[in-house]
Amino acid sequence: METIKKEYLNTKVLVKVSVLGAISFLLMLFDFPLWFAPSFLKFDFSDVPALIGSFALGPFAGVLVQLVKNLLNLALEGTDTAAVGELANFVVGSIFVFTAGFFYHRNKSFKNAVIGMVAGIIAMTISISIINYYVMIPLYAKIFGWPIEQIVALGTAVNKFVVDFKTLILFAVVPFNLVKGILVTLVTILLYKRVSPILRK
Repeated sequence: METIKKEYLNTKVLVKVSVLGAISFLLMLFDFPLWFAPSFLKFDFSDVPALIGSFALGPFAGVLVQLVKNLLNLALEGTDTAAVGELANFVVGSIFVFTAGFFYHRNKSFKNAVIGMVAGIIAMTISISIINYYVMIPLYAKIFGWPIEQIVALGTAVNKFVVDFKTLILFAVVPFNLVKGILVTLVTILLYKRVSPILRK
């Protein structure tokens, strides 16, 4: 009986994760560039369902929502970045929602939720900046045979402070993730109390 109950609960969690992942994927379709960032950095609100899932179901559930979202995007929309963009989206989103959910589940309170989201913003901004500098952007450039300078030029075209690879990270990637994290956090705060009872049933 206990085994059946656990399987039922696990099935319920997986169904909720799948639904949140599907909503995240739909939100991912409505993306747009920010005025100071190159076109390959697109903003959307697809991290909101993952963050809500991380709070309601646990930090690993939030990561699974990110995984479902990006797998759906690859399967249904395809990729024009050789999956590098989707990988970057999964990594940065997972760091954000896992960190936020981890802090919240240590002591479930509004204060801890806010602390978790702030910690998540900082963690994802620092980590993805380092990952983009050393891994993602060089990998993207290698796959498509582009010199790094060509990618930097995309940033320079919209942001006068971007003059080389390091300033691309400092003045485009860093503020992009800070703005993204703050806006996603604000929307999550507005929505969480309304939708969390549904997820916890």
